[in-house]
Amino acid sequence: MQAPMDKSIRLRGLTAAAFTPMIDDALVDLDRIPDLVEHLLRDGVSALYVLGSTGEGVSLTLHERQRTAATFMQAVAGRVPVVVHVGHNSLQEAQTLARHAQQIGASAISATPPYYFKPDSTRSLVDCLAVIAAGAPDLPFYYYHIPGKTGVELDLNDFLSLSASRLDSLVGIKFSDTRLHEVSACPYTERYDFVCGVDEMLLGAWMTGMRGAVGTTYNFATPLYNRLIACCEQGRIEEARRHQARASTMIKVILKTCGRPGFKAVMGLIGQDCGPHRLPHSTATPAQISKMRKALEEIGFFEWARKHTD
Repeated sequence: MQAPMDKSIRLRGLTAAAFTPMIDDALVDLDRIPDLVEHLLRDGVSALYVLGSTGEGVSLTLHERQRTAATFMQAVAGRVPVVVHVGHNSLQEAQTLARHAQQIGASAISATPPYYFKPDSTRSLVDCLAVIAAGAPDLPFYYYHIPGKTGVELDLNDFLSLSASRLDSLVGIKFSDTRLHEVSACPYTERYDFVCGVDEMLLGAWMTGMRGAVGTTYNFATPLYNRLIACCEQGRIEEARRHQARASTMIKVILKTCGRPGFKAVMGLIGQDCGPHRLPHSTATPAQISKMRKALEEIGFFEWARKHTD
């Protein structure tokens, strides 16, 4: 029997947008998930967000997504919250994924809207999300706002005003957008949980009042970001800026040497190899990875991105 929906859930601190481990023929490697989970928990993440953009969920089959989510849930074993991304171009498939997430005991679900045939109005967007959320009526729901990928823009005030009466399970927004001023001007920030989805903007998001973040680089640099948050909590803003600058430099180095495939490739450099990407994403080449390793060494990444260093 499912417990009543916990609408008090708030994602605080760092939520790792977990990679989905794969093997050389781009099959999901479920056997690597337990070690990945232990690494993330040791590093100090507060929650996991699985099968989102970082986890390549939209590139996996329905069955693969269900098995991957279940394996993460089993490995976490209730130690931290797990949010399962269930977005799909088919609302019926998304609803099926939501239902499965509830069955395996996920803490919450999250979803992007359909992005090929896009919602053509705020009402249409809310209607789409309501269909998805209906698959897991006992789970809190986070809307995944990432207009750079989906092309779906929204007016936060209109969206949240309409959602209040039509999307009862909505508890927050994974805000993967650089326009933080929209959040700071939103009157619904007390009612809904806004979490930062842009790692380079964690400090800025904190200053707008966000107290949670979901990100890719928390897979391999959580200690750095946790120091940034600690500085913010203690009012040491100049130190926080230094940590944010290091994080931003790290991201620039990865993108310059490997492009976006470099983020997953970094996991191999810290002993947590997550394998290749699935097409259409390319996989970093050995030459690119070698160049990236050297560049990361030059900026001190392997010293300051780990625990107990400064």
